[in-house]
Amino acid sequence: MFRQYKNESYDEVVRKLIFLAKTCEKQPKLSQKTILEIKEARERIKKGEFYSEEEAKKILGL
Repeated sequence: MFRQYKNESYDEVVRKLIFLAKTCEKQPKLSQKTILEIKEARERIKKGEFYSEEEAKKILGL
């Protein structure tokens, strides 16, 4: 349920959850906003609305 990728280990998922919990304690308003932005970004990625690394480099002039 919390994994972003099929091959993502549960250790990685637990580390993310711990990080989020600690961040929420320190900066709750920022954390809630950040969590919402992450959810929105994941939905855009699922829809295929993102730039590839090469496209991003070209846009940024790298």
